[in-house]
Amino acid sequence: MTLNSIFQFLVPKDKKFFPLFEQAAANLITLAETLHEAVNAPKIEREEYFRKIEELEAVIEEITHKTHLELSRNFITPFDREDIHSLIKAIDNVADNMHGAASRMRLYQVEKITKSIRKLTEINLEACQLIGVGIKELKSMNHKAIKETCKKINKLESKADSVFDKAVADIFENETDAKNVIKYKEVLSALEMASDKCKSVSNVMEQISVKHS
Repeated sequence: MTLNSIFQFLVPKDKKFFPLFEQAAANLITLAETLHEAVNAPKIEREEYFRKIEELEAVIEEITHKTHLELSRNFITPFDREDIHSLIKAIDNVADNMHGAASRMRLYQVEKITKSIRKLTEINLEACQLIGVGIKELKSMNHKAIKETCKKINKLESKADSVFDKAVADIFENETDAKNVIKYKEVLSALEMASDKCKSVSNVMEQISVKHS
């Protein structure tokens, strides 16, 4: 093996994983945007958004699969293998829960979208945008920027918890139809879980940064 071929063997590792992270983050942001648009659209128009969310979730699932394949093919990686697995899985989990919220709205035929649902989709969108920022900073190992980005994501997760708790209390206090109680609780729970998973992404990014500081 020539020196050049050895070099070619070693260099592509960073070029394989970070594009996958960036693709996953970009699709995650689009998914969060689509969900936020869906809950602000009339019921008759939501089906188109729900279909797009389903497609985006499938794309992220495929990117996760490709990342796992790259892990099995590559001995040298930009950072610890378990961290690569944890990061892509955490991003996938955010997508799963946002898709889950959309699926519940679709399946249960939720007509009235509450302010709390809209607020949670807004919070999740902001958190997903920050995940995109964090991935870019991770590529250059900008430790200060990663720390600040993760701090913002964690604050959003705390905000989502407060919105969720108040929303559930309001449902039990004001909603008289037991079916609606279940519907709204399921949708809100999926959205709140998505914000929890955004925090999980934040934790992994911060962990990687600390290891390489």
